[in-house]
Amino acid sequence: MGLDLKGLLSSREKTKLESFSSKVIAVDAYNTIYQFLSIIRGPDGTLLSDSKGRATSHLSGLFYRNVNFLSLGIKPVYVFDGRPPSLKSAEIERRKQIKKEATIKYEKAVAERNFEDMRKYAQQTTVMQDGMVDDAKYLLELFGIPYIQAPSEGEATAAHLTKTDLAYAAASQDYDSILFGAKRLVRNFTNSGKRKLPNRNTYIEVEPEIIDTQKVLTELDVTKEQLVDIGILIGTDFNPDGFERVGPKTALKYIKEHGRLEDIPQIQDQLEKIDYNQIRRIFLEPKVAEISEIKFNTPNYSEITNYLAGERDFSKDRIESSLSRLQKATQKRSYTLEQWFN
Repeated sequence: MGLDLKGLLSSREKTKLESFSSKVIAVDAYNTIYQFLSIIRGPDGTLLSDSKGRATSHLSGLFYRNVNFLSLGIKPVYVFDGRPPSLKSAEIERRKQIKKEATIKYEKAVAERNFEDMRKYAQQTTVMQDGMVDDAKYLLELFGIPYIQAPSEGEATAAHLTKTDLAYAAASQDYDSILFGAKRLVRNFTNSGKRKLPNRNTYIEVEPEIIDTQKVLTELDVTKEQLVDIGILIGTDFNPDGFERVGPKTALKYIKEHGRLEDIPQIQDQLEKIDYNQIRRIFLEPKVAEISEIKFNTPNYSEITNYLAGERDFSKDRIESSLSRLQKATQKRSYTLEQWFN
């Protein structure tokens, strides 16, 4: 579901991927892999796979996107989710139900040979299969790109990396990183570029956007604690239904008028039904991985080729061509730096 703060965030700064050159970006790994699994599919909606039937859509997305990042001098660090808080169980069940319903619609589309619906509903059935996380971590290791295993919510650890200045920003499509206290959130980081609009033969250019959390707090004139209360009113992964007839603007109005959830008279009956203090703690005192250093290594070009082309049936020519482009970009940037220092 994710937190719907969009209606309150006027200070979204459009930018280009190139602007993140030399910056460390903490990427929400699960969010990113789900994007790749949803978008990178065949005409009938099925995932790309190798000769053994193992999905490769996630590997394709990670390979080409990270070649692009590294070619631009961007330093991604991927943060993987750990065990979710118990309060997230309702949201997890809601997502499972959506996937079940989408599966029924997909099977109907298959029977009718409706390729447009097949692809649409297949995307909604996306699940993380066994082995996908291990695949992703292995490919990142070959690239020399660090990853971090969070104890709980990955976005919390990504936000923590920005607070400790180990990362410039957290990257995710969801807005939860803001409630976790990320200094900056980057959206459209892993899916920038041309995107086809649903059910239309039209493409739009998707650009990364930066949201500065301190600017958000200043513009809304609220504290970080009050912003968490606004999130709870709207609905988070830990209370997905939110509060009846309360959208972003109403939530802001209530908090501005009354200061905190306990003092809003209109919601007291509903407030008794949720553990709002526990949700506050999840955002304000999250479980995070304590990291003192983030280390990047040189990509192992031959092993990347062996793994993707030799073991997972990718086109060797395409892999080598992309890696050649990365090598040339890396060498050019290194030469430019040497010239600058000399």
